Amino acid sequence: MIKGRHYATGESISVTVEEGEITNIEETIEQESPFYIAPGLVDIQINGYKGYDFNTLPIPDGLVEHMTSALWAEGVTSYYPTIITNSDEAIENAVKTIAVSCDQNPIINHCIAGIHIEGPFISPEDGPRGAHGKEFVKAPDWDLFQRWQEAAKGRIRIITISPEWPNAVGFIEKCVESGVVVAIGHTAATPGQIREAVAAGATMSTHLGNAAHLMLPRHPNYIWEQLAQDDLWASLIADGFHLPESFLKVAMKVKESRAMLVSDAVYLSGLAPGQYETHIGGHVVLTAEGKLHTKDNSNILAGSALMLKEGIGHLYKSGITTLHEAWEMASTRPSHFMKLPTDRGLNRKAPADLVIFSWDENQVNIVQTYKAGKLVYSKQ
Repeated sequence: MIKGRHYATGESISVTVEEGEITNIEETIEQESPFYIAPGLVDIQINGYKGYDFNTLPIPDGLVEHMTSALWAEGVTSYYPTIITNSDEAIENAVKTIAVSCDQNPIINHCIAGIHIEGPFISPEDGPRGAHGKEFVKAPDWDLFQRWQEAAKGRIRIITISPEWPNAVGFIEKCVESGVVVAIGHTAATPGQIREAVAAGATMSTHLGNAAHLMLPRHPNYIWEQLAQDDLWASLIADGFHLPESFLKVAMKVKESRAMLVSDAVYLSGLAPGQYETHIGGHVVLTAEGKLHTKDNSNILAGSALMLKEGIGHLYKSGITTLHEAWEMASTRPSHFMKLPTDRGLNRKAPADLVIFSWDENQVNIVQTYKAGKLVYSKQ
């Protein structure tokens, strides 16, 4: 039995868990607790954390296990390791390594809800391409993707592509037919190409508002068009550095319940502030506030270094949304979008993927994390 305050209502409750499932939730008359009970966080785009990196290849033995347990301290109970643009062989080896770890460890398999491939079928243009290596960018290739999927044993569940390629529509249709979520991202596509992609089955915008040209036509452009597409869910990086509050407000008003948070965290997330040399961005600086930028220009971001709980905190502190809505943007919404059983949230018969947290000094503090009813992290 877990006691605390309901993350949405603030009422004192006790949650009964049996065999990995919530069997009962009751209101109590006990003294108000400083701790909230909430659904576990779901990160559908994470490249690395605390020195562990899914894109420094080959992936060392034990990295997947260490990464997963480290994320429990961040309240993350389900996540999608994200493999970015690289050589065909490197991507194949990365997904194979993750699949092997899932096969060997049941709780890891339960936490890794799928693999997210971000590229290499993206825009080759500077700006939209972001930090992805141009030498590996290419047109969508179904046979190649099938090779990766076979190596992953079917675990690739999301792929981010740009629909600007001539064969993109056919590729999207095949992915959707096979049960893979297609996201639009790192794109320089025309509004017409975006509409065609959505008609073919694309359902998400990857970190909308980022990975774009510095200068865009006033209208039309690929950001406006993705905002206007009702069938596209929007993932947003709300770390306070990637997007201004005005854009977050607009995106959330337009997308409503289809707006969700991602960390897009790189391996420097969770490390001490200082200067680092990376394999992608060269010399970078991680500030005490969590901003990661190039050494020579503090205005050029070198990736995301904050986690979902910081995104939740930023939205709440900024007055953009309530604490419970911000939490749902990082938990039940991505879970619902990806059709995970945890989309039932804090309710009877839902999986007991739970987080106990407090709101102290304008930030979310994770106290305990439960995966399938098992206590996997405790701060105390």
